[in-house]
Amino acid sequence: MLRKYPDVMNIEQMCDALRISTKTGYKLLHEGKILAMKIGRSYRIPKAHLFTYLQICSQHCRAENRQC
Repeated sequence: MLRKYPDVMNIEQMCDALRISTKTGYKLLHEGKILAMKIGRSYRIPKAHLFTYLQICSQHCRAENRQC
């Protein structure tokens, strides 16, 4: 799924991988739903943190018996 992306992504790569807008990507980072490191003025998001976020979302959907 995320093989073509580096182990540590920038915001644009993360948004492309999740197929979301940059605005939504920043919202997820600011709300702490996806953990990231801020280096200077830019964010660096480890791929492992995206897997954690996707796993939590998947569990949440299953708990509510809905399709994500």
